Amino acid sequence: HHVPPFAPAGHSTQLIVGASPESDFDILDLADRLYRRQTLKRVYYSAYIPVNADNKGEAEAQALALLEGRVDVIVLARYMQILSAEFVARHPHRIINIHHSFLPAFVGANPYQQAHERGVKLIGATSHYVTEDLDQGPIIEQNVQRVSHRHSAAELRSLGQDVERQVMLRAVRWHLEDRVIVDGNKTVVFVK
Repeated sequence: HHVPPFAPAGHSTQLIVGASPESDFDILDLADRLYRRQTLKRVYYSAYIPVNADNKGEAEAQALALLEGRVDVIVLARYMQILSAEFVARHPHRIINIHHSFLPAFVGANPYQQAHERGVKLIGATSHYVTEDLDQGPIIEQNVQRVSHRHSAAELRSLGQDVERQVMLRAVRWHLEDRVIVDGNKTVVFVK
């Protein structure tokens, strides 16, 4: 993927994407799909800013300075950090997160293995706006895939990641096309 550098503030629809280098979520593929659909006019990829418990405040300050006035939406994919209230307040209803729909049943590492061990019948994904409350923001899009005991944990993971990509693509596209209205802690989404 060829991704141009940041443009000055004021350009039309922009997406700043970021994911940890360890992420298996192809964030650039998401941006590329949106660009090809002409939902995005410009795509910019931010430099990876390492975040851990020791430097979280400094890393968020760096990210805020980098994003200020330049972003229509922030996409989190496998970010695995809780954003501060200040960060969220600076970008209300412009930060979109994705996660598997096993919450709260299967938290932590390896949710697909946990789901396999419990014999789940549906896997899915939820995309929502980020709020101060962890994974409690207004839901933009959800989808599920029926599975059976015949699926291995690796197959569940692969199917689940496909659903996550589809859900995130629709959520970001609808956000950028102004099809989402936030009403309290829920959304109204206008789909064609």
